[in-house]
Amino acid sequence: MNTYTYEKSQSLFKRAAKVIPCGIYGHLSPAPLVPPTDYPFYAAKASGSKFWDVDGNEFIDYMCAYGPMVLGYNNPIVEEAAEKQRKLGNCITSPSPVMVDLAEYLVNLISIADWAFFAKNGGDATSFALMIARAATGRAKAILIKGGYHGVSPWAQGPGHHGVTDEDVKNNIYVKWNDISQIEEAISDNPKQIAAFMATPYHHPAFTDSEMPGDGYWQKVEQICKKEGIVLIVDDVRCGFRLDMRGSNEYFGFKPDLICYCKAIGNGYPISALVGKDYLRNYAAKVFYTGSYWFSAVPMAAALTTLKELERINGPDIMIKLGKKLTDGMTEIAKTYGYNLKVTGVPSMPSIYITDDESLMLHQDFCAACTKRGAFFTSHHNWFISTAHTDEDIQRTWDIVEDAFKAIKKK
Repeated sequence: MNTYTYEKSQSLFKRAAKVIPCGIYGHLSPAPLVPPTDYPFYAAKASGSKFWDVDGNEFIDYMCAYGPMVLGYNNPIVEEAAEKQRKLGNCITSPSPVMVDLAEYLVNLISIADWAFFAKNGGDATSFALMIARAATGRAKAILIKGGYHGVSPWAQGPGHHGVTDEDVKNNIYVKWNDISQIEEAISDNPKQIAAFMATPYHHPAFTDSEMPGDGYWQKVEQICKKEGIVLIVDDVRCGFRLDMRGSNEYFGFKPDLICYCKAIGNGYPISALVGKDYLRNYAAKVFYTGSYWFSAVPMAAALTTLKELERINGPDIMIKLGKKLTDGMTEIAKTYGYNLKVTGVPSMPSIYITDDESLMLHQDFCAACTKRGAFFTSHHNWFISTAHTDEDIQRTWDIVEDAFKAIKKK
């Protein structure tokens, strides 16, 4: 099987490094791509489940732009709705009626939602949720999960990160995932001071396995929060609409007070949302929170169409079944070459690691070998499945996986 080279990507990156900090910054940076010589840095085009880099290489994409692509790149139904709205107007002095349509749809769709608010990034939604919780409770502190991720605002980054001061995170209390006793201890040590408990539906940190909630975990957390007057916030930015259309909390059987969305909500168009229960409506109204492009109508039209299409086809079910088929096959292929491929998380968002090398170097070699053969895998982050992935994609991926295992076995 032929392997790819990336001369144009490397050349572009050298140009970028002279005029852009890091060349490519943030989560798309080449830094976590090991070795970086085996990965493309720039994409030229995308369609369905695939993208093509600037060197003309084709990839079946299992990162889905790190989550936003859910119905396929350039999905014709979504693009038609976006173009129709674009012709009418996008960023205008007054909001478009589509904003009301989208809010109504979300309120009817998501189990706990009585209202909806729109922004641009997942971090916009998580920061607003925390502000609402503080406004509603008159308290400052928040309980967060160690290793959890809620965006790049200073409060959401760990102490010691560049540009983050101790004051930025002084109100954060970090507890271990699945440990009720640590939550109870944090509340006991900080009586009537905790405004919010925020976590993802299940724990999906980078560089390690995903962890599901233990039996009764979320139900106990919900009970504690209600008793103590703590606002329960679910960060559904990554999982949203890949587990359950009604909210990922329904997949695990509990009812939060606020849910944060981004990623898949608009199939790549820039929009995020916060939905919440009625008792928090007035507090949300009182907190001043806005942005220059938050009322843009095109992303709202795209989001409305994306959600309708996902609901029509039962998108989460499709992605879960495709993800299980993919990972079951990969696991069996790995066994034939003497490797143990561990799969954790929900199959629509699997975390995959080779367990035969604690240093992760073997796993990094495997992911790189697959990528330069045409299946884009990263070694440090959960993957994503879309409804655009096909059985043909999966079969081709299995072929790539087998060839990659042959290569690393020989190495």
